[in-house]
Amino acid sequence: MGLKGSAFLAIWHDIAEGGHEAYIEWHTREHMPERLSIPGFRTGKRLHAPQAARHVFGTIYAADDVEVFRSPAYLERLNHPTRWTAEIAPSFQNFLRVACDRVASAGTGDGGSMATLRFDFAEAGSGAVLRQAAQGLVDAVLALPGVACAHLGIARSEVSGVRTRETELRSAMAERGFDVVLLLEGASQAGIEAALPEAQRLAIATGALAAPRADVYETAFSLTSEDMQAQ
Repeated sequence: MGLKGSAFLAIWHDIAEGGHEAYIEWHTREHMPERLSIPGFRTGKRLHAPQAARHVFGTIYAADDVEVFRSPAYLERLNHPTRWTAEIAPSFQNFLRVACDRVASAGTGDGGSMATLRFDFAEAGSGAVLRQAAQGLVDAVLALPGVACAHLGIARSEVSGVRTRETELRSAMAERGFDVVLLLEGASQAGIEAALPEAQRLAIATGALAAPRADVYETAFSLTSEDMQAQ
């Protein structure tokens, strides 16, 4: 499956105590199928870190391009949430959702574990520096033991920052954003955790990135647009 298309939407959040099982049922049975039925959405992965102190859940949606994440079809769903969505949305906490241009990838397939490494740009002009270094960075990360594929995204917050009815259903939140995210996938959580320090060092060595924040997840559920078309 992998991450198809040239963009992805990255989401991190928690769910209020006592609401985890209800969230998982909704996300599996309704929400991801709904999203993967929207034109331009290609793949979806729910991430779960049950023992994490913060951002226990995550989701990665890959799409044809970043404009899918503010397309009329997507905004129509965001502004007309289902009854089940309206029941679940108030339980979201520490919510961060950012659209990204995928500027480089290395490796194929899907790992059972994923790490997300968020960075700030080191200084003005770092975006151009990173774009030049991007493919070399993900190639170097792919060579690390335990890594099956790596994807680098540059945040496009102006795309995903549009307020919608779903935004209003969630409590007000002010999570710290980011400029760049590096996604690492591998066959085991232990392997991904072992690769993280060197992946972080390689990213900072580009001279474009600073202030890394890492989370490690199991890939709990995956779905594709082809799955939805088959139904």
